[in-house]
Amino acid sequence: MRMTIDKERLIKEFTRLVSIDSPSLLEREMGDYLKNKLEELGFTVTEDDAGSKLGGNCGNIYGFLEGREELEPILFCVHMDTVEPSRGKQAVSGADGIIRSKGDTVLGADDFAGIAAILEALYTIKEKQLEHRPIEVLFTVAEEIYCKGAKVFDYSNIKSKEVYVLDLTGDVGAAAYRAPSILSLKIEVNGKASHAGFAPHEGIHAIQAAADAIARLKLGHIDDVTTLNIGVIQGGLATNIVPALCTVGGEIRSYSHKKALKTAQEVKQEFEKSAEAFQAAVKFDVITNCQAYETPKEHPVVRRFEAACETLNIPFSLQQTFGGSDNNAMAEHGITGIVLACAMNQCHSCEEYTTEEELVRIAELTRVLMTSEVNEG
Repeated sequence: MRMTIDKERLIKEFTRLVSIDSPSLLEREMGDYLKNKLEELGFTVTEDDAGSKLGGNCGNIYGFLEGREELEPILFCVHMDTVEPSRGKQAVSGADGIIRSKGDTVLGADDFAGIAAILEALYTIKEKQLEHRPIEVLFTVAEEIYCKGAKVFDYSNIKSKEVYVLDLTGDVGAAAYRAPSILSLKIEVNGKASHAGFAPHEGIHAIQAAADAIARLKLGHIDDVTTLNIGVIQGGLATNIVPALCTVGGEIRSYSHKKALKTAQEVKQEFEKSAEAFQAAVKFDVITNCQAYETPKEHPVVRRFEAACETLNIPFSLQQTFGGSDNNAMAEHGITGIVLACAMNQCHSCEEYTTEEELVRIAELTRVLMTSEVNEG
């Protein structure tokens, strides 16, 4: 792969990004840093009110850079937040070319590797005066808590019909074209408290009613495209009290949004059946965190990425992911995209790492996509 980007500058930028604390809903410092960078690069920059809507301190950062008018614009999306533990992150570069954290925090390659790639691609375009498409960038907040920033963004501002979301683990050159719906279940079973020793017969055992329903559920893979999990059960005040309340938390994932909703309805019916049998009451809430999408493999957004990989002699592969990303929100608003692997490994752990070689690859790929002359259609 012939390198056009500045590797030293790229690694320095990534290291600087890692040093900025940016946990979900506390992205202010990162947002200000990126707004300044985009303005220096010639972008028109705006920040929305996602912060106030979500209870955070920063909004989504959007930027537009004019390019060749005859070419369709392309959107590049990454998120600014990191999972915990993340306070006081430091990037430690090894002689082996691997960049890790100190070991007591995440590194933040998820998603700062993607941010660094976008910035370096833009630096290179400006420095070398390369012709490019009209470019849109969207730096979102609160992605790690079910893409909340992307969900409240006003997509009427977006000019692009296509998006590349840089937010996937795996070797650079891989991309996800399919992702699931993710539903959260919040269930409250209400019984009646009584003394467990003197008058257990006067109580209605909320935990037992909930357990009765859970025992009838098929958990794990319930079909080829759908999973169901009950992950949280809380209830009771003391061992000598029949519990009057039991709360249950669960999750459904499916490549079919219709099946996800159907599964949620089936879970609700089982809890209602148990509640009736035990003379308890049940409150059932379903929250749609992400909605499933599938980008056609022959779509121009895929073909352009494949061509970019071929240009740089990077192996190309398409895959499915069972995780959500901002691309789910894009798809809901009619913007077709794929999620690119972008030099992040062992994410959401203190063992997270990236490599200098992979950072260079994703920066080069991003630059090629920004300067691509392949039009939509």
